[in-house]
Amino acid sequence: MLELVLANLRTRPFRTLISIVGVALGVVLVTLFTGLARGMSDDMARRAANWKAEIVFTRPGAMEITSSNANVSTTYADRLLEIEGVKSTVPVIRYITSNTKARWGIEQLDGVEWQPFAEMNDMQIVQGRPATGSNEVILDERKMQDDNYKLGDTIEIFGEPYNIVGVFAPPSGARIKMSLAAMQEAQQSPNKCSYILVKLNDGAEIDEVAARINQVLPGNKINLTRDLIIDAQDRIPALKTFLRVLVGLGAFVSTIFVLLSMYTTITERRKEIGILKSLGASKSFIISVIEGEAFLIGVLGVLLGFTVSFLASYIIQSSFDLQFEFSRGWTLTAIFIALGGSLIGALYPAWRASNIDPVLVLTNE
Repeated sequence: MLELVLANLRTRPFRTLISIVGVALGVVLVTLFTGLARGMSDDMARRAANWKAEIVFTRPGAMEITSSNANVSTTYADRLLEIEGVKSTVPVIRYITSNTKARWGIEQLDGVEWQPFAEMNDMQIVQGRPATGSNEVILDERKMQDDNYKLGDTIEIFGEPYNIVGVFAPPSGARIKMSLAAMQEAQQSPNKCSYILVKLNDGAEIDEVAARINQVLPGNKINLTRDLIIDAQDRIPALKTFLRVLVGLGAFVSTIFVLLSMYTTITERRKEIGILKSLGASKSFIISVIEGEAFLIGVLGVLLGFTVSFLASYIIQSSFDLQFEFSRGWTLTAIFIALGGSLIGALYPAWRASNIDPVLVLTNE
């Protein structure tokens, strides 16, 4: 039967190629975009991991990805220092704004006192100096490279020009930082912040200190940094919905390409199928031949799809410095969609082929 399947595919090479490309397109949709989403979200997680603080103290809603709330009083920083196990605290204002030029369509800014923040998180200024003035900012090395900035350039924030006075490393949190006072002034939020980073004493038990904070300062929200890293993908708005749509679209593309190709092929091969049935081929044999062709198309589509995906990701990553990370789960999903879509798409054409009346076909032919 394998020889018959291969012969049928070779007889119509162009249609076979189109079917393979259709299946490959579904694989590319799933693999490439989920790899990009995972890579970008993991990049955000790695920047969050550069926080050496074990606890993030905030108010409910302030840590959402689209939130720019500054509803935490900075006086909590001193009150937290009084709790057993707490070594240091740093208030931070996070501001989120839309930016079509940014990777996710949003730009994140941090307002922070640089010296205590840098000491807590083992960071340093690699060029220039920290931002101290009300119209000064510092950027991380990646931001400087991506947007071709240099020291002394200006960047527009809040509709006003801000001077770039320094470059910091490693990346941590937002790629653009200004002084806490400058952010408070811009947001008209004196003595307020979005969250407070809490660094613990060496050997302090994180869960125990978090419980003490919750007991002493109830009604606030205690986030553990390790948890923020784990659920980075969950914090990107509608990312899971977007990925599900891609998966569904990939399945639809694979299925419809194979269905149309096989349906047209069956129409053209009525005489061949009639001859096979007149020679004693059963319905199950005809269906297995058609499904075998679809399965082989699916396998070749998977190979082509992965080849295109990995090549495209390499080119995009080299050209635009976008991060791709392919997971085993999504890879298996792409394979399942390609093969499953191919087999399902061929079901109706196979059923129609198996019901062809050989006497009627041969008489008409």
